[in-house]
Amino acid sequence: MSSIPLLVNHQRDFFASGKTRPLGARLDRLKALRETIRKFEQPLLDALKQDLNKSEFEAYATEIGLVYKEISHTLKQLRRWMKPKRIRTPLTHWGSKSYVIPEPYGVTLIIAPWNYPAQLALVPLIGAVAAGNTVVLKPSELAPHVSEVLATILEEAFEPGWATTVLGGVEESTELLAQNLDYIFFTGSVAVGRIVMTAAAKQLTPVTLELGGKSPCIVHNDANLKLAARRIAFGKYTNAGQTCVAPDYVYVHREVKQAFVAHLKQAVEEMFGVEPLLNPDYVHIISGKHYERLASFLSDGRALIGGMTDLAQRAIAPTVLEGIDWNSPVMQEEIFGPVLPLLEYGDIEEVIAAVSARPKPLALYLFSESRELQQQVVDRVSFGGGCMNDTLMHFGSPYLPIGGVGESGIGRYHGESSFFTFSHQKSLLLQTTLFDIPFRYPTSRWGRKLVRKLLR
Repeated sequence: MSSIPLLVNHQRDFFASGKTRPLGARLDRLKALRETIRKFEQPLLDALKQDLNKSEFEAYATEIGLVYKEISHTLKQLRRWMKPKRIRTPLTHWGSKSYVIPEPYGVTLIIAPWNYPAQLALVPLIGAVAAGNTVVLKPSELAPHVSEVLATILEEAFEPGWATTVLGGVEESTELLAQNLDYIFFTGSVAVGRIVMTAAAKQLTPVTLELGGKSPCIVHNDANLKLAARRIAFGKYTNAGQTCVAPDYVYVHREVKQAFVAHLKQAVEEMFGVEPLLNPDYVHIISGKHYERLASFLSDGRALIGGMTDLAQRAIAPTVLEGIDWNSPVMQEEIFGPVLPLLEYGDIEEVIAAVSARPKPLALYLFSESRELQQQVVDRVSFGGGCMNDTLMHFGSPYLPIGGVGESGIGRYHGESSFFTFSHQKSLLLQTTLFDIPFRYPTSRWGRKLVRKLLR
């Protein structure tokens, strides 16, 4: 704990040295990071198995592979992102040129969650390093094996003044938040996000908050039901539902409810087996506390699919509940697990009204063949991001910014958005000395009339 202020001061000195600013230095560190991850790929896969029981396929597809993609995309685009951008100059500033120059903030803190403990730590770190900052990474204590591997990776890929890891729990996070930092990037729950923002406000430190919320999924009566069921099962039950952009509940048009449930049951069996709790690669719930909370939701309705639990493994089978309404406990908070409440509707206006009456979700998914209906939902419902006729896939694109709105978060990242999230946009005007325009001065006899004409 006593070393945290020294660590932050060391990073501040390192940043002041200018070593993080050259393009070549940034590219070298990102390449070193990529090679070090490759070196420790198997230990990282093993750690993800130990902490969450992730299969090698799921761990690579949803964690390590996305990190590789983010690095390669950043390496290709960084030179362009760093270039000062020339912008228009008004007639009143004739003779000058205007630019916006991205510059790094300085010492940044990244607080990562446990659900995707590698990806959600390393993707923002890539953006921070690309932007020329130093980084203190605080991984989650709930994924201790992954945290240890991350610490080893950063120790080998970076000088500690450039990027390093602080292991520990709430006390370490609290001490880090008390430091004089230049930027804070937090991924986690709304409740902890409020704590982070309160701490940042004391230092007037800018923040990005990647939070969550109850993300809706809508299945209209014209949807391709078999495909919708398969993609919803993928989106909801990947990582046992412990995904911030997972569908939190599904609204199904009553005309197709029965057929949709049948397709969803088939999709679950195809992906996880008839008895998912016996599947050695089915992801476990991260802790006993989270398991107990999720298991308590099973009594809120009737299980159409799943409902089985295994306390010893902290595992809950992919579950669909009916008999749920907005007063049910399962609908009062983000579920963050493999429990999917199913609600019926007859008119899309019911869904729009219900979703819009509640905090803005991080994601929204609509399955419908109607472009008109898709546009109607996009225009009338506010959400962080989402998909039409798919789930989760927008999160895997380095070209799409990811972020919330309202209670689901502040700011955005991935690809170019990560670079600019961790960059201050400095405005600069270059004025000529070849001549001077006299009307700007109060001594000009005709300046008042000209200023009134130009500034209107």
